Amino acid sequence: MKPGAYRWIRAALLAAALLAAGCDSAYWRKSEDRAADEIIREKQKIALGRNEPFSIEPAADTLRRRLLEGQRLPVSGPASFGSDRVVKLPHWPEKKMPSFVLGADSGIVVPAADNEAVRLTLEQALMVAARNNRDYQTNKENVFQAALALDLQRDAFRNIFFGTLQTEYTEDLSGSSATGGVTSTGTGRVARTLQNGTSLAATVAVDVAKLLTGGRQSSLGLLADLSATVPLLAGSADYVVTGPLTQASHNVIYAVWSFERFKRTLAVQVAAQYLSVLQQLDQVKNAEDNYRGLITATRRARRLADAGRLSEVQVDQARQDELRARQSWVDADLGYDRALDSFRVTLGLPADANVVLDPAELQRLADTAKERLARNQKADDLQAAVESGKPLSADAPVTLVPATREGGGLYEIEMRAAVEIALSRRLDLRTKQWSVDDAQMQLITAADALRAGLNLTVGAGAGEGRSLGSAASPNAKLDFNHGIYTGGLELDLPFHRTPQAIAYRNAYIALESSVRDVQSLEDRVKLDVRNDLRGLLEAREGFRIQAQAVKLAERRVRSTQVFLEAGRAEMRDLLDAQDALVVAQNALTAALVGYRVAELNLQRDMDVLEVNEKGLWHEYQPPATDPARASGAGK
Repeated sequence: MKPGAYRWIRAALLAAALLAAGCDSAYWRKSEDRAADEIIREKQKIALGRNEPFSIEPAADTLRRRLLEGQRLPVSGPASFGSDRVVKLPHWPEKKMPSFVLGADSGIVVPAADNEAVRLTLEQALMVAARNNRDYQTNKENVFQAALALDLQRDAFRNIFFGTLQTEYTEDLSGSSATGGVTSTGTGRVARTLQNGTSLAATVAVDVAKLLTGGRQSSLGLLADLSATVPLLAGSADYVVTGPLTQASHNVIYAVWSFERFKRTLAVQVAAQYLSVLQQLDQVKNAEDNYRGLITATRRARRLADAGRLSEVQVDQARQDELRARQSWVDADLGYDRALDSFRVTLGLPADANVVLDPAELQRLADTAKERLARNQKADDLQAAVESGKPLSADAPVTLVPATREGGGLYEIEMRAAVEIALSRRLDLRTKQWSVDDAQMQLITAADALRAGLNLTVGAGAGEGRSLGSAASPNAKLDFNHGIYTGGLELDLPFHRTPQAIAYRNAYIALESSVRDVQSLEDRVKLDVRNDLRGLLEAREGFRIQAQAVKLAERRVRSTQVFLEAGRAEMRDLLDAQDALVVAQNALTAALVGYRVAELNLQRDMDVLEVNEKGLWHEYQPPATDPARASGAGK
C-alpha cells in the first residue's frame, strides 16, 4: 500500500472518531428525556388541566434501601438495593446509571437499633407507596414511553438529515503497470414529509478521486439531486397522513389518565389494606382479652367445683372453651403477621422489614365515626326498648324502620347525582369514549386505502461523480442549465384490494367493539357507584347495631358472672356470653373500617379523589346541602 493511502485512511478514521466522541449515548438519552418531559407537560395540561412534577428516574434514597441497609436484612444480590448498585457489564455506555436523590420518604428515619421498629402513619404509608411501589413506577414509565412514541411520530414530519463519509483505497495490478489510488465520497441528505403526504428530498455528494501512481492526478466530483413525490388520490388526505401522529398524541393522554387513575386506586388500596391490618390487630387484642377472660373463668369454675357448687362437666366445658380461645388467639396473631407482611410488599418494602403501623389511626377513625354516624338515627321498637331499658308489651304493634340515608355521613349522597358525577369524571371511561373516535379514524383511513393510488413524481439533478477512472478529468461543476429533470405519474389501479378490504371490514368490527367497551364500562361504573353507596349505608347501620351489641354483650358478661357466683347461672351461660362479646367487638371494628373504606371506594369510583405526586390525597367535598340525606331518597 502506498504511503499516501495511509494519510487518507488516518484522516477518515480521525473524522469518524471525532463524530463519535461528540455524540455519546448520554447525549442522546438526555435529548430524549427533554423531549419526553416537554411532551408530558403539554399533555398533562390537556388531560388534567394542570402540571405536576414528573420523573421516571429511580430514587437513590428510598425507604426500602434504608431498611435493607439499616436493619441488615438478607438480600439476593446487588439489584435488591437498586439499579445503581448493579455490577455493570463490560463496555457499559455511560459512567453511571441515571439517578437522583428524592430525600427520605416523608422524613421517615430508620432507627439504628435492630429491635426498634419503623412506625408508619396512614399519611406516611401513602407517601412511601408513591416512592417504593413497583407498579407505581411501571405506570409512570408507561407515560414516559408513550411520550417517546409520540416524539418518534413527530420525527417523521421534521427535517431529517443524513450524512456519510466513505474512503476506499484501490490498487490495480492487472495491467502492465500497477495503478493505485484513493476515492473519498461525502454525502449529505435532507428529507421531509409534509402533512399532505408530499415527500421531499435533497442530496449533495462530493467525490474526490486521487491517483497515487503515475502523474498522481486528482479530480473533484460534485452531484446534487432534488426529488418530490406528491400523492394525488389515496394517501393524500392530511388526516390519513397524520393518523399515526394523532393516535400517538392520544396515547400519551390515555397514559396520563391511566396513571392518574392508578394513583387514586393505589391510594385507596393502601388505605384499605392499612385499616385492614389494624382491624386484624384489634382482633388479636379481642382474642387475647377473651383468652384471659376464659382462663379466669376456668379458674373460677375450678374453685366452685372444689366447693361443690359446680359440676365437673361444667369445669370441662370451661377448659374446652379456654383451649378454643387460645387457638383463636394464636390464629389471630399469625393472621396479623401475614396481613402486615402483605402490606409491606404492597408498599414496595421488604416483607421482613421491621415496619409496623400506628394503632392510633383506628382510634381516630372510631372517634370520627362516632361523631359522624351517631346523629339523627331512627330506631325500631326493639332497638328503642333496648336503649331505654323499658320492655314493650308482646302485643304491641311491630313497626320496622328500614335503613335510609337520612342523617348519614358526608358521602351518602343521592344515587343519581353520584352516578352522574362518576360518568362525567371517570378518566378510564373518557379514554374509552375517545377510543371510539380513534376507531372511526382508523375506519376512514382503511377506506382511503381502497382508492386508486396516483402519485406525481418530479426530480432534478446536476453535476458529475468521480472515480479512479476519471481522476484525470477536470473538476465537476453544478450547472443546472445542463441538468437532468424528470416528472411523471404513477397510477395504481384498484384491481386487487383484498388485504385493504379485509382491513376495512375489520375496522367496522373494531368500531363496534369500542362502542361496546364504552357501554360495558359505563354500566360497571354505575354498578360500582350504586354498590358503594349501599356499602356505606350497610356499614353505617352495622356500626350502630354492633355498638349496641357490644354494650349488651358486656352487660351480659358482667351479669352472668354475678349470677354464676350466686348459683343462678350455668358455666355455659358465661362461656356463651364471652363468645358473643368477642363476635360483637370484631363486628364493630369491621363495620367501622368498612364504612371508611366504602367512603374511599366511592370517591375512587366517582374519580373525585385527588392524589398528588407525593401520594397524598385531597378528599372530595360534596355540596353542603344534599336532599338525599334529608329525605332518604335514592335508596
